[in-house]
Amino acid sequence: MDRSKQGDSAHGLEASLIQFINLHHSSSLKLRDFTEKAKKNAIRSARRVSELLVDSVNGEVQESFVMQKRIEMEIRALAATILQFGKQTDQWLAASHSINTAIKEIGDFENWMKTMEFDCKSINAAICNIHQE
Repeated sequence: MDRSKQGDSAHGLEASLIQFINLHHSSSLKLRDFTEKAKKNAIRSARRVSELLVDSVNGEVQESFVMQKRIEMEIRALAATILQFGKQTDQWLAASHSINTAIKEIGDFENWMKTMEFDCKSINAAICNIHQE
């Protein structure tokens, strides 16, 4: 081979190699850009999924918190009602005790009256006996 052909061949080989390197570099840049975009999309999607999960969990936590507050309010209202019923029951018991005491006193008075009536009849009978003699 003569040197000019060899030079042309080397020059052609060098040009092909440079073209190959440029093509590889261009493909690498495109691949890097594509990978970077895919990475950003994946991060954005993961962030969105994370936000949706947090929102979902926070919504349930907030709902639980609201329900807990409602239950606490119901418990307080129930405790107040129980306290009121307890006081009312105490009043009823006191009234019932007063009525029982009054009934006992009426019963005692009735017995006293019966005793007095018997004594009066006995005295009357004794006076009648004395008077007839």
